[in-house]
Amino acid sequence: MPPKPKITKDMIIEAAFEVARETGAKYINARTVANKLKCSTQPVMYHFATIEELKKAAYAKADVYHSEYLMNIENPQEGIMLGIGLNYIRFAIEEPHLFRFLFQSNFFNGTTLLEMIDAEELAPVLSAMQGAVGGSIDQVKEIFITIFLFAHGYASIIANNSLKYDEAIIKAHLEQA
Repeated sequence: MPPKPKITKDMIIEAAFEVARETGAKYINARTVANKLKCSTQPVMYHFATIEELKKAAYAKADVYHSEYLMNIENPQEGIMLGIGLNYIRFAIEEPHLFRFLFQSNFFNGTTLLEMIDAEELAPVLSAMQGAVGGSIDQVKEIFITIFLFAHGYASIIANNSLKYDEAIIKAHLEQA
């Protein structure tokens, strides 16, 4: 009889990411992840001593996914910074559970805006912006902070179902920012 397929740590992280994406991070637990993988909870607990560790790994995967999403700009000719800002807001619309996990959970807590802007994960975004506008990295960081705070406000309101998405108005506001 052939051996059963082995459940890897990466498979467990992917399943936890999918749980967060579909229903929200608060539903990441050994049982929901095991159900997603069609296995017992034993492999989940073997690879992760605590659910908190699993949530941190799923958060890291969501963070990478978010960065890739931001950089997939539909109309780069309109401007990299505008594209990143609009993608940030679109992410909140299309992936509200992941948006809340990334930016409105305790996993984001404890990081200051200045620490966030120096994070390794943000380097590709800042590099693309610097290529588009020129200038020093410090100037690009200042521009990023302005756009981030503005876009985050819109995205947070939209992700929590308090505002309808009107791209023309939001685009005009981001261009002014």
